[in-house]
Amino acid sequence: MGIIEKIKEIEAEMARTQKNKATEYHLGQLKAKIAKLRTQLLEPPKGSSGAGDGFEVTKFGHGRVALIGFPSVGKSTLLTLLTGTHSEAASYEFTTLTCIPGIIHYKDTKIQLLDLPGIIEGASEGKGRGRQVIAVSKSSDIVLMVLDASKSEGHRQILTRELEAVGLRLNKRPPQIYFKKKKTGGISFNSTVTLTHVDEKLCYQILHEYKIHNAEVLFREDATVDDLIDVIEGNRKYMKCIYVYNKIDVIGIDDVDRLARQPHSIVISCNLKLNLDRLLARMWEEMGLVRIYSKPQGQQPDFTDPVVLSAGRGGCTVEDFCNHIHRNLIKDVKYVLVWGTSARHYPQHCGLGHALQDEDVVQIVKKKEKEDGGRGRFKSHSNAPARISDREKKAPLKT
Repeated sequence: MGIIEKIKEIEAEMARTQKNKATEYHLGQLKAKIAKLRTQLLEPPKGSSGAGDGFEVTKFGHGRVALIGFPSVGKSTLLTLLTGTHSEAASYEFTTLTCIPGIIHYKDTKIQLLDLPGIIEGASEGKGRGRQVIAVSKSSDIVLMVLDASKSEGHRQILTRELEAVGLRLNKRPPQIYFKKKKTGGISFNSTVTLTHVDEKLCYQILHEYKIHNAEVLFREDATVDDLIDVIEGNRKYMKCIYVYNKIDVIGIDDVDRLARQPHSIVISCNLKLNLDRLLARMWEEMGLVRIYSKPQGQQPDFTDPVVLSAGRGGCTVEDFCNHIHRNLIKDVKYVLVWGTSARHYPQHCGLGHALQDEDVVQIVKKKEKEDGGRGRFKSHSNAPARISDREKKAPLKT
């Protein structure tokens, strides 16, 4: 029996099992088994070479956005409208067969937009090159899930389920669970809050399913069984996702209003070019890019070429700004002058831990090299040797 058949058999058993207090331990073990099998499914087969048949493209720009959706929902048309890069669009499905990159120039930044082939139900099991598509989307900063507004709402649940099956968690934050394996000492289970979904017995059973018998577990929030399994697996990625509903020109105004009011959603029309500017603004907001302008001492700030930072790519502090310019610069920094919304007054003397905000102006003041013993007639000692016997003897005076 293959891995996919085992997963389907366990899912069928979970569907047959009633959910109550007596069966929660059994269901927790089944969820752990499914998570282990899905991790094995993502691993490359043994004996295969390192090179795969994926279509990963080189990272470029200050951020990366991936377009994911079913075939023929308007991904290629959206890429052409936002970037100007031509991506073939037609009325039949699977027009795009590989990854097509484009660059969005927005607010002095460059954002890489990837047009991926459409994925279908069962993509997490490898159908329709689904694994390659999802692997590329894992390397992105945010995901744009393009949906057809005229189709049913089930498409959104199907895509979310396929992405979660391979370890992508959309619009979620990592659970506040501390987990660390140990060599000896057994399992230590503690919590700082009252737990309603997990107890000590269930935690022990899940850890034994992973053959972990010595570990330290600390719950800092009321987490679920799925959160505990995600922490034990350790290969989950938490990403922001924007649900983009295309083709709103073929539905009524009431349906458009209902879709627009859903969380993390935005409605557009590629055919009539409606609401594309709001989509770009929402992308910028979700990516959290911060533009920092440098100011040389005694000169005007350079507003042409900003340094772009983000929380997902290193951080947004003064130390991250210095490392972005040069990794050895941080050793010579004496203090930093900051103008902008993050400063309390202009200019503000800041240290390396100061958090910068968008469109701040930063001037770095470096340490001056100290000269030994002062300068000029204020020197504390001469360059002559310390011992008199080592000094060069002067020639005798001529008489």
